[in-house]
Formats: sequence, structure tokens, C-alpha cells
Amino acid sequence: MMARPRAKKPAVDVAIVGSIGIDTVETPTDRREHILGGSASYACAAASFFSRVGMVGVVGTDFPAAYLKLYKRFGIDTEGLQVRPGETFRWSGVYESNMDNRRTISTELNVFASFSPELPEGYRDAPYLFLANISPSLQLHVLDQVRRPRFVMLDTMDLWINTARDELHTVIGRVDLLTLNESEARHLTGRHALMQAARRLLELGPKYVIIKKGEHGSMLFSRRSIFLMPAYLLEDVRDPTGAGDTFAGGFLGALARMGTVSESAIRRAMLYGSVVASFGVEDFSLDRLAKLKRPQIEQRVRLFRRMLAG
Repeated sequence: MMARPRAKKPAVDVAIVGSIGIDTVETPTDRREHILGGSASYACAAASFFSRVGMVGVVGTDFPAAYLKLYKRFGIDTEGLQVRPGETFRWSGVYESNMDNRRTISTELNVFASFSPELPEGYRDAPYLFLANISPSLQLHVLDQVRRPRFVMLDTMDLWINTARDELHTVIGRVDLLTLNESEARHLTGRHALMQAARRLLELGPKYVIIKKGEHGSMLFSRRSIFLMPAYLLEDVRDPTGAGDTFAGGFLGALARMGTVSESAIRRAMLYGSVVASFGVEDFSLDRLAKLKRPQIEQRVRLFRRMLAG
């Protein structure tokens, strides 16, 4: 009797589709110009500590070679990274003294304005997929390219709630987990109480909803339970840009490494996401993550668990 051929292993465990940008960030204590940013940058870097990750995004011909080398240092597969004639997406913003509220100074979409994500063949069988903050029409375009993913995570923002609500409802109904912050949850549902908002979001179709609360952590809702995950306490936050995407990448990378999507695994993955995000905000851009090692993550996870246990 002939042995069955082994199923081909996917090229990556986690595929992440999102923005890649060059940012100028000002905080109450510092200002950095032309630094690497974008949801895909933060999420891919965070996921790379746990799993093989592939990046899908677009940059212009002005994108610095040093940033491409940094992606390689993280072990990020960049086959899905498009390089188009023109300039890379650029964003600049200023944080208020509480480091929670920020004001956008300028947004230049550049090549990102015509971005059409195309997954390399090797990414289409990735078991885990993160649709970071891009338009719902593009998120649906990506979902039409993947084959039987085990777990799909979706992020969104107020812009799409205002301009593409119907498409957003459609894409939410096709994913396993929706993540958004508390103001977005209230805006999308018209409900101020977060429990009511989460219930409305679950009615749209996802199995889970994570509502992010910044320095106050995050909340996981399913049809059966509610789980609260505090943020890891820090004495010094230097740059909170990308914290939510770092959380999402660390979460999904850790979940992929566990190989199961049970609710208990999702809760453990939230802990890892919170810890990786806590490292990320200790410096600008990906500077802190670039120096981070997996044992440091595990050490902080153990400390965090002791804090949670009391």
C-alpha cells in the first residue's frame, strides 16, 4: 500500500496585510523624523518572535534599504512586499502629555493610495491571517485569495466606520476575531456600554471581539464569556505609536505557535501580545523590538503572570 504524500507545509505560519509607512513622531520629550512605521511593520516584527511571518504591503522607490534589511533581521518574509514607483506612505503626528491622545499633522498616502494587496502563492495557505487597518474592500479582496485559514483577525478604524460601513459589516462577518479600540466599538455600534457594544459586534458574525483600552489593557468577548487583560505596567513610555498593531502581531504569532484556537489559548496569546507591546513602546519605531530577544519576552511573561496571580 502506497503512503499518502505529505501535505505541503505553508511558506509562512502568519500572513499580515497592512500599511508600511515613514513616520515623523513628536512626544512631550522627543521628536523623531523619517522613522519606520505602519501597521504591517509593527505587527510583523512582533509576530516574528514566535512564528514564520509573511508581510503584504506596498512601499515606494524612496523606501530606505536599511528598513528592508531590518525586516530581514526580524526574519520577516517579504515576498508579498510590493515596490511601486513613487513615494512611500507618510504620516506625522504629535502626542499630548498623557501619551494617549495624539493629533495627526499630515497624512500622505502616496503609493498606498492605489495599493491592491496580492498574496504570494505561498501565503495563501497560511493558517493564520491578520488583516490590519486597510479599507474593508481590500480586506475582502485578501479574504478571497486565502484557502481555508484556521484563524483570521481583523482590525479597523473610524475612517472605515464613517465611509465604508456596509463593507465593514461584511468583512467582520467573515473573520474569527475583530479587534478595535473602545471609541471605535462605541462608534460602530452606537452603544456606549462596552458590554452592549461587544454583544452587537458578536452579532455581526465573529467568534471573538477584543476591545483595546490603551494603557488599561484589553477585553476579550465571546458569546459565552468575558476576559479582562490588563496592560503591563511601565515606568516610562517613549512612543506609543503602533502599540495596538504590536499587540495584534504578538498575539497572533503566539497563537500560531500554540497551534490551537481554543479560548484558553486565545487568553494566553493576549498575555504575550500585551508583553510584546510593552517592550515596543519603550522606544521609537521598531528600535526596542530590534534589540529584543525571546528569553526577555518569556521573563517578562513570567513576571506578568505573577502580577496577575496576586
